[in-house]
Formats: sequence, structure tokens, C-alpha cells
Amino acid sequence: MLERQNKAHLIGLTIAVLAIVLLPLSTSNGFYLKIMFLIGVNYLAASGLNVLVGFTGQKSLGHAGLFAVGAYTVALLTTKAGWNPWLAFAASGVVAGCFGVVIALPALRVKGPALAMVTIAFGIVVEKIVSEWQDVFGGQAGIYGVVPPTFGGVRFGPQEWVWFAGLLGLIAHLTIRALVMGKYGRAFRAVNTAEIAAESVGVSVYRFKVLAFVISAVTCGLAGALIAQQNQYISSDFITFGLSIFFLLIVLFGGSSIYGPLLGATVLTLLDAFLARWPHLQHFTYGALLLFALYVMPDGLSGMLRDVARRLFPGQFARPADKVRETGWRLRRSNVVAPDRVLLRTEKLYKAYGGVIPTNHVSIEIRTGHIHSLIGPNGAGKTTLLNILSGIVASDSGSIEFNGRSVVGVVANKINRLGLARTFQNLKLFSTMTVLENVQVGLHTQLKTGFVSCLLGLPAARSEEAGAHAEAMQILDFLGLSGQAHEVAASLPYGLQRRLEIARALATHPVLLLLDEPAAGLNPQETHELIEMISRIRDLGITILLIEHHMDLVMAISDHVIVLDYGEKIAEGSPVEVQNNPRVIAAYLGVDDETAEPGESPVLQSVPHV
Repeated sequence: MLERQNKAHLIGLTIAVLAIVLLPLSTSNGFYLKIMFLIGVNYLAASGLNVLVGFTGQKSLGHAGLFAVGAYTVALLTTKAGWNPWLAFAASGVVAGCFGVVIALPALRVKGPALAMVTIAFGIVVEKIVSEWQDVFGGQAGIYGVVPPTFGGVRFGPQEWVWFAGLLGLIAHLTIRALVMGKYGRAFRAVNTAEIAAESVGVSVYRFKVLAFVISAVTCGLAGALIAQQNQYISSDFITFGLSIFFLLIVLFGGSSIYGPLLGATVLTLLDAFLARWPHLQHFTYGALLLFALYVMPDGLSGMLRDVARRLFPGQFARPADKVRETGWRLRRSNVVAPDRVLLRTEKLYKAYGGVIPTNHVSIEIRTGHIHSLIGPNGAGKTTLLNILSGIVASDSGSIEFNGRSVVGVVANKINRLGLARTFQNLKLFSTMTVLENVQVGLHTQLKTGFVSCLLGLPAARSEEAGAHAEAMQILDFLGLSGQAHEVAASLPYGLQRRLEIARALATHPVLLLLDEPAAGLNPQETHELIEMISRIRDLGITILLIEHHMDLVMAISDHVIVLDYGEKIAEGSPVEVQNNPRVIAAYLGVDDETAEPGESPVLQSVPHV
């Protein structure tokens, strides 16, 4: 399948190169050449914005401000600082990228409509500054005499500008494609789908949101610089809220695939040129198209075309079976720890939400090589404790020592990198990604190639990606999911989704695995398979702490049981000891300790070990 994709991409790339080279030669009409140039400019701006909106899911309505940053940077550097126009053009992308960080930092604190408001505010502020600060930006009169680049001492003509914009578009396409086809693209999509789950497998949501803003800012700034140098003029008339809407519409209408911005830029630039003589109709059309894209084509024009092609040519989308290495998957040697030593210790952990105290001075020890179970009635504070241990929730007081290191105040993605992985009570899969991609996201922290290598698609990045694919298939085979590798995660039966979440957690190569009610919703056969699966995971050298209400599972597999009630630890010990503890029986049956008799609770009856 990958070879088929690469072949299709090579064919498409060849067609695009021929179009960029030959179309400008087919006409001398300045209007047509201008439209071709604008398609290239709009695609350049939208290609980076697609990483932010389409892949990472961050809506922005202020990218006209970043367009202005690039345009005015190149204008000021060439007209007032005397910079070489090529250097000024490159600087425009760098300065716009810095402003992308400025937008990202406050935007990271908000989501949804509030995020859109932050970006709108940025665009409005930039528009007001360039229109009112006449001494620097020329106000509404703008800046004339922006110096365009030259090649061999000759300035670009209309055809050369089309070729230049096309070349930049090709570079943007190839680099962004290389980036999003690998670990960075999966991380962006994971952040878009489930932020908490992304953090739990070592993906820094903060870092990837900032990175997405920077990528979108750089391409938008370069697009602004192109316009300023081609026109040799820039003014505040170019910087409007409508331009931000237009860029967003290109992305939403084109679709979030790597080819979506090209489709959107081509169709909407042509439509914009056709409607230019009717401004009111133009604005109405943009609004109608935006609603159409959101409600009728949620995956954009590229998604609709892909669905049509899948129905017409199903054979072209068929995936051959992946080969799995004969050697079974194993934990990395560096992550294997000595048996029967304290791996995790908490002292007097405390967490309160107003008058509710789900974690009340809890002290526990987790020893390597053991399966520990955390049980208690509903509302006992079990999941809150797991959230604190995994860094999703911060405790109010107390200490946590994991693998010899204090992790109090450490964020979830860094705790995962130390060797702690988890699943969730309510499934948090990357539902729109395939089973294989979910596990590959879990391998994110094990992949060491850097941003530049992935951006340029260097051999090291391609080799590591092939290794990640092979290892992910090994993990899926270990858990009996290799046959579903290319199915969308949300399409799996519930029991297999539970298993996939465990597979994703294993991909992080943990020394401690936290399982939050892994048997919830499973039938008896699936529960029995889960017991065997947990035993095999323990045999890999992974210590396990699980929350579970299925007492048959707990008693069958646990080496050590910890009992919580109303946020307090009321008992711990072997399954038999806990089963006969009067306080535990009282907690489950709601009777006084004095009247509870050992063995009275049917929910705590033991079953034979398997």
C-alpha cells in the first residue's frame, strides 16, 4: 500500500511540476498569470494552516495578521534597512514564526470559540497597528518601493513570479508531507482527537500546538512577503478579517488531507477572481461555502473525492497483509527493572475538590514484577488516584516517588517518558486513526529522529518509520490485533477497542502499567482472555496496577490488593487477606465492622487462579 501511495504521489508530483512549468508559457495574459500566482500564494498560506486546523484541530481566524507580519517585514527590511531582498524574504518567515509563538502561548489556555476569539483579536490588533502607525507602516497609504528579488540581476516578470510561487508551493508540499506522514503527523492528529490520551503516551500537547502555530505562521508570513514583493507595495487594505476567513475556508473546503489545500486554493482562487466584480455576492458566497464545507463535506473536497474513488476503484485501496517479524515483541532491555523492589511509593497523597475528598492521605507501595489491584466501592477515589499517579491531576499535598525519582508536579507526558503508561476507564482512543496508527503514536517517545530530519524526509527518518511500523505490528500480533491493523479504531468491537488501548500503552515500553477497569463492558469470554493477557504482560517484566470491579478477575490474578473507601486506604494484602477483612466487607455491604463476618460478601468470593 505504501509503495502504491508513493507511486501515486510521484505521478501527481510530475503532473504538478509540468503544470507549473508549462501553464505560464501557454499565455501572456497578465490577468491569467496573476491568477496562477495567487493560486500559488494562497496554497502556500493554506498548506501550513492545514497543519494547524486540519491536523491539530486548532481553529484560527487571525492569520491575516501573520500574513501582514511577513509582508511588512520584507517591506521594512528592503525599503528602510537596505537588506538584500532574498534575505528579507527569508526573514519574513522567521519573524512570522516568532509571532506564531506569541499567538500560541495565550491560545494554549483556551479551546473552541475562545481560541478563535484570541486569534481574531491578534488579527484586529495587527490591522489597527499597521493602519494607524503611519511613521513606521505608512498607514492606509502603505509602503511603496518594496524591493523584489532578482535572478542573475534581472527582476522577475509575471511568468517568473508564477514559477517562483509554484516552486515555493512544491517545497511546502514536499516538506509538510514528509512531516505529517511520520511521527509528527500522528502526534498532531492525536492532539486533535484526544489530548489527555496523547499526553498519556508521551506526546506533549503544549509543544505540538505551539509547533503547529509556528508552521502555519511561517508559510502565511512567506505568502505575505510574496504579495508585497510582487506588488512592490503593501498597505493595510490587504490586511482584513475577510482574508483570514478566506484562508480558513481554503483549508476547510479543500479538506484536511495533504492535498486539500491545493484543491481549496485552486477552486476558491478561481471563484474569487470570477466574483471580484460583485463584492457583496462574493462575501455571501464565502459564507455559504463555509457552511457547506462544515455540514455537508466535513472532510472537505479531498475527502469527498477520496470516497468517490474508493467506491469506483476499491481495488486501488486494498491493503496487502502486513508481515510480522517471527520474533515476538519484547520490552526494551533498558526498561526492564530488577524484580521485587519498590517501583512506586506514595506518602499521604491528598486531593480535595471543595468538600469532596477523593484521595485522603493515601500511602501505597507498588513492587516490581507484581500485579497489584486497586479496589473499592463506586466513588472510593480509585480513578482519581490513578490520575494523580499518571500526572493528569495534581495532588494538593503528599509525595510520589516513581523508579527512584520524585514525580510530584511532573506533567503526564514526562511521567510517561519515565516508564509509566495507562489506560482509561472511559476509552480514549484516537478514534479516527487506524489501529496501527494508534499503536505507532504509542511508540512516539521511542523514535529519536528530530524535526529537521522528518521535515526533509531524510533516510534516517524513513528507516526509523519503517522500524516503527514493524514494531507496532509485533505489538498488535502479541495482543491478537494484527488482522485489524488497518481498520479505523472507532469501527472495532468494544472488546477489541479495550485491547487496542492496552496495545497503545505497551508501545511506550512502560515499567509500570496502570489499567483503569480494563474488563468494563467485556463478556465472560473476553474477561477470561483479559486475565491471560495481563499475565503475559506481567511475564514481559511489566509491573501492573489495575482498578477493577470484577472480583473474580481481581482474585484470580492479583499478587497484592489495595482497598479504598471514601478516599482512604482501609486495607491491603493478599487477595485472601483482603477478602476476609471486616472493613472491606463492611465497605462493600454497607454494614458496621462489628457485625460483618469474614467471607460474608459474595462479591469478594475467591476463584481459582489461572
